[in-house]
Amino acid sequence: MTSSNIRLQRAYEDPQPEDGHRVLVDRVWPRGRTKAELRLDAWARDLGPSSGLRKWFGHQPARWTEFQRRYRAELAQPERAQALDALATIARSGRVTIVYGARDQEHNQAQVIADEIARRLGVAPSGASGEVDGR
Repeated sequence: MTSSNIRLQRAYEDPQPEDGHRVLVDRVWPRGRTKAELRLDAWARDLGPSSGLRKWFGHQPARWTEFQRRYRAELAQPERAQALDALATIARSGRVTIVYGARDQEHNQAQVIADEIARRLGVAPSGASGEVDGR
């Protein structure tokens, strides 16, 4: 297992053969995309931030640090923690591509989810978009 087993991809980019297990982590389906276009293995809707947190954040970079703190608290809830554990198990043996819809590739829930999975794998998260090890 390497940190490159965790990959981030916008829902508006075409799936790649090397994506491995593709999981959408938004509560809301990406506008204008079909199931066939996304080629998902799973939609982890409950891993997305709560509606209240998502609306409060509004993808404002100035709120990023506080968003991460609040979102990590949400991800610590037992059902969400179990879902993260399951993704970490998949990433131990193959690639996991975390699919998200946000335009901002640096300040979004997929970054936090990738960091949480990396922690479970004992890999230092990078916080960069793309692969967790920063390529």
